Amino acid sequence: MHPAATTTSPSWRCTASAERMAELVVVTGPPGAGKSTVAAALAEGLEPSALVTGDSFFGFLVRGAIAPWLPEADEQNRVVVAAAAAATGRLVAGGFHAVYDGVLGPWMVEAFVDRLGAAVPHLHYVVLLPPLETCLGRVAARTGHGFTDADATRHMHREFAEADVDDRHLLTDVTSDVAALVDRIAGRMTDGSLLLRGA
Repeated sequence: MHPAATTTSPSWRCTASAERMAELVVVTGPPGAGKSTVAAALAEGLEPSALVTGDSFFGFLVRGAIAPWLPEADEQNRVVVAAAAAATGRLVAGGFHAVYDGVLGPWMVEAFVDRLGAAVPHLHYVVLLPPLETCLGRVAARTGHGFTDADATRHMHREFAEADVDDRHLLTDVTSDVAALVDRIAGRMTDGSLLLRGA
């Protein structure tokens, strides 16, 4: 069963119950795509809910960490993503709707899904991909944020742009109206068009 989003703008609500299992939605895209803002707003519309930030798991690395956008970081990234997925899956198994906010391209989805656990019946996946110039402008304007690398932003935007992402998972017309964007994502969750796992 998928979340029943009330389309009363600008907010929506979905409540887990004995009849409705908790859901997981991954909000991904390159830096500056608006992931964190949208993911936080989605989590506010779920009850009970958990917001899992993928960057936090990379922050656990102390020595020997490799910048995750570099090719040589692939094995490290798989380990970190697996840890994040295991934690996220446990939250969902415990009855919390979970919103995962992080860079999780199609090339890393399998590593994530493999560690979720069977208790996660549904995985909704949405890629936010505004124009590169939009992402670069947002990254440059950040204050108090650990990531401001323009070259890495270009690299990750290109990876998402060139990846094989089904159109039903892709949002390119990402506006500054967060409430409207959340309503669109909620609608797609309701009709099942964002599902990667489950039916």
